[in-house]
Amino acid sequence: MSEQFSEAVLAWYDQFGRKDLPWQQDMNPYRVWVSEIMLQQTQVATVIPYFQRFMQVLPDVHALAAAEPDEVLHLWTGLGYYSRARNLHKTAQIVVEQHAGEFPASVEGLEALPGIGRSTAGAIASLSMGLRAAILDGNVKRVLARYHAVEGWPGEKAVHDRLWRIAERYTPQQRFNHYTQAMMDLGATLCTRSKPSCLLCPVRTGCQGRMLGQPTLYPNSKPRKALPVRQCVMPLLVNPQGDIWLQRRPDSGLWGGLWCPPQLDDQAALDTLLQHLGWQVHERQELEPLRHTFSHFHLDIQPLLVRVLPTPGVAEAGQVWYNLRQPSRLGLAAPVSKLLKRAERILDPVA
Repeated sequence: MSEQFSEAVLAWYDQFGRKDLPWQQDMNPYRVWVSEIMLQQTQVATVIPYFQRFMQVLPDVHALAAAEPDEVLHLWTGLGYYSRARNLHKTAQIVVEQHAGEFPASVEGLEALPGIGRSTAGAIASLSMGLRAAILDGNVKRVLARYHAVEGWPGEKAVHDRLWRIAERYTPQQRFNHYTQAMMDLGATLCTRSKPSCLLCPVRTGCQGRMLGQPTLYPNSKPRKALPVRQCVMPLLVNPQGDIWLQRRPDSGLWGGLWCPPQLDDQAALDTLLQHLGWQVHERQELEPLRHTFSHFHLDIQPLLVRVLPTPGVAEAGQVWYNLRQPSRLGLAAPVSKLLKRAERILDPVA
């Protein structure tokens, strides 16, 4: 059965598979690795322009290893899950310093690097190294769970392990690189989450989910919990030149390593901060609230536009006056980018 499955998938790939994605051109482990990290929890259409910009600036692992963290985070701004970018930078440095710029040529060696899990390692090995290795990304989980009508949420260990056993068994001995790409394409284009195109699927005749008449029941969804809501005040402190004061956040935790306005509990905390800085306040204006949703909570942000007259002096390390008209190449969280654009429209409505 496994041979019939993989042969059908490969025949479909030859006719319909995607072969013109940017990371499929001049394919090498670096390009595949960067694309795989970007594609984690992000759709192909979103990733393509990010990948192209990233490759223009950091075309190989040596360039990435030598880059400033702010440059890497700047290129990542808007993709979210910024620990991916930090691990990307860290891994590049390890590959250059400990492996002479060559990625380890085994799944186990790749898995030992920061931010590379079993499926990502399998994709790099299979697509760019000529090594037979299975993958189990979200698309492949969905295809296999439906094909075998696997009950349960893939985040549960027993379900996860079963899907891995199936993935390993179905990965062919030859053309495994094409099979890997085909399985990702199949899940992304036909076996989609809500409206699968079963009539066009190359493995529809053996699909148990389809035979049961309810393919979208598989895989089971993660048990839902109501996301808690947190609030914060985020002041956009503006100097007379129209620049906004940003602070670099600690490397670990929320928005680690990115540049943000202060994130405060309430306006009393803002008064305390301004008193500590010794800055005069000329005007403060409440802006429209903004909700940003993380995987495990909602953050309700109350932005304030606060015009200040700062005391003269050089900005300390970890602080910067951000010029909205000539912005620095800094890593910014997505909601911060939105707030800065709002501030720019208010401060310079002609722009």
